[in-house]
Amino acid sequence: MKKMTALLFVAAGFYANAIEQLPIIQTKYNADPAPMVHNDTIFLYTSHDEDDADGFKMKDWLLYTSTDMVNWTEHGAVASLKDFGWFSRDNGAWAIQVVERNGKFYMYCPIHGNGIGVLVADSPYGPFKDPIGKPLVWQKEHWNDIDPTVFIDDDGQAYMYWGNPDLYYVKLNEDMVSYSGEIHKFDSAPQHYQEGPWFYKRNGRYYLAFASTCCPEGIGYAMSDNPTGPWETKGYIMRPTERTRGNHPGIADYKGKTYVFGHSYDILRLETPHHHERRSVNAAEMEYNADGTIKEVPYWKDIELKQIEPFNPFKKVQAETMAWGFGLKTRPHGNRNMVVTNIDNGEYICLRGVDFGKKGAKKFIANLSSRKSGSSIKVRIDSKDGKVIGVLPVNDTAGGYSSLSCNLDRKVKGIHDLYLTFEGDGDDLFDFDYWEFK
Repeated sequence: MKKMTALLFVAAGFYANAIEQLPIIQTKYNADPAPMVHNDTIFLYTSHDEDDADGFKMKDWLLYTSTDMVNWTEHGAVASLKDFGWFSRDNGAWAIQVVERNGKFYMYCPIHGNGIGVLVADSPYGPFKDPIGKPLVWQKEHWNDIDPTVFIDDDGQAYMYWGNPDLYYVKLNEDMVSYSGEIHKFDSAPQHYQEGPWFYKRNGRYYLAFASTCCPEGIGYAMSDNPTGPWETKGYIMRPTERTRGNHPGIADYKGKTYVFGHSYDILRLETPHHHERRSVNAAEMEYNADGTIKEVPYWKDIELKQIEPFNPFKKVQAETMAWGFGLKTRPHGNRNMVVTNIDNGEYICLRGVDFGKKGAKKFIANLSSRKSGSSIKVRIDSKDGKVIGVLPVNDTAGGYSSLSCNLDRKVKGIHDLYLTFEGDGDDLFDFDYWEFK
């Protein structure tokens, strides 16, 4: 079924535009995007819908990184429900946010039905650990404690907002794992507020974006002159339509631009017309009007997510770095490493805007593991059926990982989209760890 779906997708002619218009991650279902910028890299934390989810089936949280907004590297699960010793169920890992303070990274995690927990790490990649051994917030009389968003104001005061259907906030202490004062509930939340708040500040004004209306949901937003409101609803960042269905915003400034993230069912729709809770993260550039209000963003598939800067191939690149890889999967391998797996004949990885420089590349190197002979990776440019600049034979490596190489046509210079197309007999040709050009 996976191979048939992928072939139908390619046959329909989608592959050229899908990289621009469809969700930015295709190897796993993910949702509830929470972007964070650190050291010139955008870190995208997400929740994780399992491949067999019908309703919400969510056990852990994933991390992806990028430096150009279109080519993303997966880092796997950086935290899970198992990190909370006081919680015993295996479902309920809903929308998180990660913020940095004083060199530490704090992950705020709704544990559905058991409040909001917090994890801390010395690195944005983790490992994240529970510093308090209990929920940070838990209003036991209801299940409204979901979707936390945390913001640290210019004066150092941190705030956490959350809630569905009601909207709450507390003032966090400087340690970021406790709070002072009472939990405040808004008697009147912003108009059309549903859930999924995202709290930030720009030019002295406070913004609260949120999943808006139901159903379907769009992305609405409100503004205030005070971090604790009152909030004035301004309209939509993305208007609700039948295509939006569910949504959950995350917003970040990165390399001089502002981006709004959300999620959709657009990858699921490539597989089946039937509804399941299997979502995928989208992103789009977002702009402001002169008065600070936000210009409405069209639906994800109707706009192009442009690359910020070219991609450098003259380094070790993890195979799970891609702009497009529909049909492929990833899995952990070793300590904090991932590999691309479930590689079938006819599938491919695409990276956008790869810069081969003025001299071009002489050699392609790939590290992989195979139990089959007769497969190959064809190195192509500009399209999945584009010019072949190298062919890497892949034979049986007896289950171990080996570095294989092939020579390239050095006439290919400058910036091109790169396609690594996989050919061989049937499915599960090999596992792919990393590649580089020399």
